[in-house]
Amino acid sequence: MSKLTRREFITVTSLTAGFAIAVQPISAKVITTDNKGIIAGEVKIPVKDGTIPAYRARPTLGKDFPVILVIQEIFGVHAYIQDVCRRLAKLGYLAIAPEMFYRQGDVSKLTDIAEIRKVVSQVPDAQVMSDLDATVAWATKSANGDPQKLGITGFCWGGRITWLYSAHNPQVKAGVAWYGRLVGESTTLTPKHPIDIAMNLQVPILGLYGGKDTGIPLDTVEQMREKLNGCSANSNIIVYPDAPHAFHADYRPSYRQTEAEDGWKRLQDWFKKNGVV
Repeated sequence: MSKLTRREFITVTSLTAGFAIAVQPISAKVITTDNKGIIAGEVKIPVKDGTIPAYRARPTLGKDFPVILVIQEIFGVHAYIQDVCRRLAKLGYLAIAPEMFYRQGDVSKLTDIAEIRKVVSQVPDAQVMSDLDATVAWATKSANGDPQKLGITGFCWGGRITWLYSAHNPQVKAGVAWYGRLVGESTTLTPKHPIDIAMNLQVPILGLYGGKDTGIPLDTVEQMREKLNGCSANSNIIVYPDAPHAFHADYRPSYRQTEAEDGWKRLQDWFKKNGVV
């Protein structure tokens, strides 16, 4: 292989190899999935204005893999999100986590949550939808992905995007949203929120929420559930009464093993039930 120029090296190594600095120290319960039987690492996704980095994992053997888009928390595509991709690859999926904040800044190097939120607040939903469309196209053309078996899952910030992208792209067969915000102020960058698209949603979404989530009031979860009852998407919302926000994040103190494992099993069953397998 020819030597990489400095610019090329920076481009292909733009994802953090570890955890975001803001979430240190890392919990002793962190899950680490090996690369046995899978191919995993960074790739570049062609988008409208260049390329964005993404983490991709898939089985070593096979083709026409069902595709799962994995959408990050506010901390970027760091070690936890990369591990989720490897877990999905072990189940037979082509899992791809594109770096959604790439143009706005590298949040993995920031220590202040307020500074991270400042970066994330500058990310337009329209940019996210376009980048995810480009990721699906890349998965189909360049990574042996089957566009007829497309799923999406996301955590926190990515949970909200899971709802929105499923409304944006009718090609999505099913989604699993982990504690994604459901209501919010309509702005130029974020004109709609999950509650706004619920009545017209045609993609079945499984929402997984914590009863003790101080950032997502239970009344907004119930509002979303009520809205979904009026549509034909067969979506469902599960609330774990004693779980806080980010209960799946095994690298953080918020991790709740019982609820996380139950949610992961439900994710697998949901995708299988809805043809993403």
